[in-house]
Amino acid sequence: MVRVMVVDDHPMWRDAVERDLVAAGHQVVAVAANGREALARFSAVAPDVVVLDLQIPEPNGVEVTRQMIEHDPGTKVLILSASGEQDDVLEAIKAGATGYLVKSSSSGDLIDAVRRVSEGDTVFTPGLAGLVLGEFRRIAEGPDDDPASALTERETEILKMVATGMAYKQIAQRLVLSPRTVQNHVQNTLRKLQMNNRVQLTRWAIEHGLDHTE
Repeated sequence: MVRVMVVDDHPMWRDAVERDLVAAGHQVVAVAANGREALARFSAVAPDVVVLDLQIPEPNGVEVTRQMIEHDPGTKVLILSASGEQDDVLEAIKAGATGYLVKSSSSGDLIDAVRRVSEGDTVFTPGLAGLVLGEFRRIAEGPDDDPASALTERETEILKMVATGMAYKQIAQRLVLSPRTVQNHVQNTLRKLQMNNRVQLTRWAIEHGLDHTE
């Protein structure tokens, strides 16, 4: 069971998302209709995942995401928006969102995305992942003094797979490891690179050209 907060200013849509999540066995710990409500309730309920619309009033979803991440770097935000525009997607990811779905996605896609995001995966509506990877590669300023040299060969191998959006279970199956072992390698990589979450790690890997596998 994942503890979820749902933020959307359209009551019918908000209620539908809540019903789908509850029916799937998750717990909706709070709902909010605007940015101020979301930020006010966030600290009190401590959700595992925040399902957040971008086009909400006072402040918008990007700013809400940024403030939630600043408050708790481990926060997992899944954007659920009517917009699939490049600028909206990139701004949300830069603010720290862990995933991005458009509202035309099925309820099954949403439920699966909430589960995966809660486990630390990055999730995008098909077609958006390539957009994000390409843009971060384009704007990357290049590697620093090669902090990747501190990583083991296995950690680097797993990091490349993480950067392409593979789930822990997929990586484990491909490398014939347990999901727990994969997660431990990711945690070690986070520690070595002095990062807090998988979103930061994926961004770093993309900027350093590690978003591809053999």
